[in-house]
Amino acid sequence: MTNTENFNDFGICRDAGVCGGCTHQGVEYCEQLAMKEAEVRQLFEEGEITPDRFDSIEGCALEHRFRYRNKMEYTFGDLVKDGPMTLGMHKVKNFLSIVTVDECQIVDEDFNRILRGTLDFCTERGYSQFHKRKHVGLMRYLIVRKGIRTGELLVNIVTSGEDGFDEEGYLAAIKALSLDNELVGVLRTVNLGVADKVSCDELHVLFGRDYYMEEIMGLRFKVSAFSFFQTNVEAVERLYSEAIALIDDFSSKTVYDLYCGTGTISQVLALKASKVLGVELVADAVESAKVNASINGLGNCDFRCGDVFEVLDSINDVDMPDVIVVDPPRAGMSEKAVDKIASYGVNEIVYISCNPKSLVKNLRQFETLGYKTSYAKAFDNFPMTSHTECIVSLSKSHE
Repeated sequence: MTNTENFNDFGICRDAGVCGGCTHQGVEYCEQLAMKEAEVRQLFEEGEITPDRFDSIEGCALEHRFRYRNKMEYTFGDLVKDGPMTLGMHKVKNFLSIVTVDECQIVDEDFNRILRGTLDFCTERGYSQFHKRKHVGLMRYLIVRKGIRTGELLVNIVTSGEDGFDEEGYLAAIKALSLDNELVGVLRTVNLGVADKVSCDELHVLFGRDYYMEEIMGLRFKVSAFSFFQTNVEAVERLYSEAIALIDDFSSKTVYDLYCGTGTISQVLALKASKVLGVELVADAVESAKVNASINGLGNCDFRCGDVFEVLDSINDVDMPDVIVVDPPRAGMSEKAVDKIASYGVNEIVYISCNPKSLVKNLRQFETLGYKTSYAKAFDNFPMTSHTECIVSLSKSHE
């Protein structure tokens, strides 16, 4: 949010109803919360999950309902077939059409400036967008990331392997933009794959560095270009604080942090725990987690890369956990992973979920394996969108 903005300036977004992102644009915030809480409670009811305590949903404060996202991945394309190049989000109900979203309200205004500057640069040079069916064309994606607490910006332009992209010209165009935050890195990623997703076959650092710094929960984090990091820092800090507070006592204990990403929760836990083992599938995130633990002077964190079930299946008895925290991706945990986690028989499991549907599926399996859902609470970390997060505390039944 720039200094000239206040929250009365945010009317209905220009692209509401066209862009597939903010599906709750125009809905009063109290109504958004009510809708999301009702959806979560209904999923629990349908799954026959009855927590001992089910707290009301927690929303974002007024000043954090807009301009909160710290990462956006934009796609090059067109709005109509063979029309002018666009850059932005997929059109609602039409995945092949791309809407230019340079007036988005849930990102820092610098994101909109970088998007518009990038699109103008590519249009002026006559670059072609990558065709998803023919697999030809130069321009693929634009990724913009920001350190909310540090004000650092990282720009990553993603192209195919075709010749002709003017790296020096693009860098000059981005540097010429009038930005509120500090530009710390401009990258070009060459993506040779045909799938509609970002992958890195070559990384060119055009300027600065390939990471930005962030601060959360009193710790510093180096977030590299392709590392996962929570999208709304202020909101997730509250969510993580409440999730960790659910653990009765983990001082001098061994804690597993599964699906740990860049190790945010792991390192907060390590401030009190005897040892923390973080497990994450994405190698880049694991390397970042190791670097971050070093930055924060935490020598009691061990991070391992791999599928959660496979890593846990290879651990010896010396490393058995006292407490387990899980924060899986939207798909939730596999049945094998749930079985393995439950087999440790720890008294407390804290589950942080970004998808209530997969959460409920996992909870049903945990309950068949001797665990009780003792506490649940929903969080609206993404105002204006349909996404809801939850924290759940599971306790071992000793009946």
